[in-house]
Amino acid sequence: MMAVISDIHGNFPALQAVLHEIEKSGCNQIISLGDVAGYYCQINECIEILRQKNIPNILGNHDYYLANNQPCPRSNAANVLLRYQREHITSGHLEWLRNSAPKMEFCGTSFVHGGWKDPLDEYLTEVSEEYFRNEHAKHFFSGHTHIQSLSQVGSICHCNPGSVGQPRDNDPKAAFAFFDGKNIYLRRVDYDIDRMAAAMKDCGFDRYFYEGLYTGRKIGVQRADCMDHGEWREKP
Repeated sequence: MMAVISDIHGNFPALQAVLHEIEKSGCNQIISLGDVAGYYCQINECIEILRQKNIPNILGNHDYYLANNQPCPRSNAANVLLRYQREHITSGHLEWLRNSAPKMEFCGTSFVHGGWKDPLDEYLTEVSEEYFRNEHAKHFFSGHTHIQSLSQVGSICHCNPGSVGQPRDNDPKAAFAFFDGKNIYLRRVDYDIDRMAAAMKDCGFDRYFYEGLYTGRKIGVQRADCMDHGEWREKP
């Protein structure tokens, strides 16, 4: 049995809860589809536990931004957190992130962060047999959208395990998946969001950056009155 996780984004309490559920299942193999970096403040804690458990990581776009000192082209909020993480990540953890593989394949299964046309930054929202025509696998896993899904199209099965650290499907529970080599099982688990909120507050971040965790929505679409309170508001 394998567990597939994705889009942790520096949310250590969510990662702890997911790993606890995985350990309870007796699963002995875990793979991360990337984006350990970005959005929340506990980047070192997240990478430390992944390294301790020998969990391989596929390079996500936020991992790439952090490891290569590049900005996110779409989100000022993301860049605020990336700047914070650049200032605090240890050199060893940064090197580990930089060495993340762009893609993994084994046992007839293919894993990327985004999609198979652009492993780093493709938002794969619809799948078809034609899309995977040149790929030599039957099971496909990708993250990046933060929306949990499972699709069977002909002989092809695609799964997005959802996001551990920032779900965007209106369900605040941390998301992941199990894979037994044939069947895929989607899972959700509650975690202590207040812990993550307190950590962000202690690091000087306004609730704008973490309030969406309580509703399962991305940064910037939670509160219509942000500007009325003198806070910058990310466009949806």
